[in-house]
Amino acid sequence: MHVMNKKALLTAAFASLSTLAVASPVDDVLIIDEEIEMTTRVESVEGHPIPEVISGWHYRTPETRALEADSFANPGMLGVETGESIWHTVEGTAGKSCASCHNDATVSMKGVGANYPKWDEKNQRPKNIEAQINHCRVENMGAEPYAFDKGGQKPLTAYIKHQSLGMPVEIDLEEGDMQAWWEKGKETYYLRTGQLNLSCASCHEKNHGNYIRADHLSQGNVNGFPTYRLKQNKLISLHNRFRGCIRDTRAEYPAAFSDVLMGLEVYTTWRGTGLAVETPAVRQ
Repeated sequence: MHVMNKKALLTAAFASLSTLAVASPVDDVLIIDEEIEMTTRVESVEGHPIPEVISGWHYRTPETRALEADSFANPGMLGVETGESIWHTVEGTAGKSCASCHNDATVSMKGVGANYPKWDEKNQRPKNIEAQINHCRVENMGAEPYAFDKGGQKPLTAYIKHQSLGMPVEIDLEEGDMQAWWEKGKETYYLRTGQLNLSCASCHEKNHGNYIRADHLSQGNVNGFPTYRLKQNKLISLHNRFRGCIRDTRAEYPAAFSDVLMGLEVYTTWRGTGLAVETPAVRQ
């Protein structure tokens, strides 16, 4: 009976992906606060499997899209405000805050969030914003590093990335060994896992624009993270979302900031090259 149930489960999963209702992404323009026009559709870079890269904003309901277009209504901005407070908070044995070294974040952090992950020469691996924050906390502030998704990690990351709002995503694959990590991420992206035998590409490349249950599948671009997810009523970090997707395939998920997920971050960030930074995006 157990074997039959498992076979039935797999059959249903494949059937659901092959018979999804189709709904194209909306043809609309995202303008934040009636001032900042965002690049949400762009021709893909060379080697990309999809001709046009489209922000997840186009796949959401009118109500959700409207929330992101208005900073006052965007619930993710509460996290950004918390991050601003943390930026100016002194912590650690060195008696410093982020602002002690970097001053006004609207100036010093402008463009930073659009160009991460970067190569970490010392540790010979990519580093994302969260890793750079922890480096600064330990080495410059004498403070404890943040545990994954704990303390001020999400709001501070959101605050830093928000300073690049509207700027195009672009990472440098020629730094260090970034290209090799791009390859690792690509392998993970297309690897089918779990009882449902699905990969990232199963939903976000082969079926974007389709509905699975009540969810309109997007291309899975990551230009809006940390993202405010209405379903969870809070900011969600990128690696949290990676792990959630892997969990939904009924597979064991890797640790946050593991080699597997750092490679995936490099690859998925590259896939969204040219899209505007939307942090904090609003999604369902």
